Amino acid sequence: MTEARTVAVVTAGLSQPSQTRLLADRLAAATARELERDGHGVDVHVVELREHAHAIMDAMLTGFAGGELARSIDRLTRADGVIAVTPLFTTTYSGLFKSFVDILDKDALTNMPVLLAATGGTPRHSLALDYSLRPLFTYLRADVVPTAVFAATDDWAKDGSTGHDTDRDANPLPERIDRAARALADRVSARRHDGPADPFATTPSFLDLLDR
Repeated sequence: MTEARTVAVVTAGLSQPSQTRLLADRLAAATARELERDGHGVDVHVVELREHAHAIMDAMLTGFAGGELARSIDRLTRADGVIAVTPLFTTTYSGLFKSFVDILDKDALTNMPVLLAATGGTPRHSLALDYSLRPLFTYLRADVVPTAVFAATDDWAKDGSTGHDTDRDANPLPERIDRAARALADRVSARRHDGPADPFATTPSFLDLLDR
């Protein structure tokens, strides 16, 4: 077994259960499976934004995230890879999802491998992944994998879970999940990540200052 890898999953579904959480779980399981095939142990940490909604708004107002939200952000920024899944409303990511991104440090996801995914009512909403969600993470200088995953409501009616070729022909969602998971696993496996840089790492100690 090689070095363990940590994957943080950010899901912004508003209902319980939600299609957004279902897609997030499928992507997380597929990514863990691919990393395990590469010989890695895998730790998956899910950040369910619905559970932090009030804390996210408080952080927006005060500029400070505390409690469990702060711990979740710390796990996110120290992860080896991120899966980010949001429902689409009015052709873009949800307000809750964007508010969470807004409270992150601007450098928190620099060079972080990120797999993007979204859920929506119809396939025509899938374009939002490329004109809305991808530019957001490009701005944050994340390492976004090329394959994004969109799941419409109809995709869950027949999701190819039996593994039969006829199922996959009828619905390409399972294949796309596998392809995206493989792409993320490749980048996570190749990346050495020791967490965010310590902003005080080069600051001299008090004893050093006394010796000057």
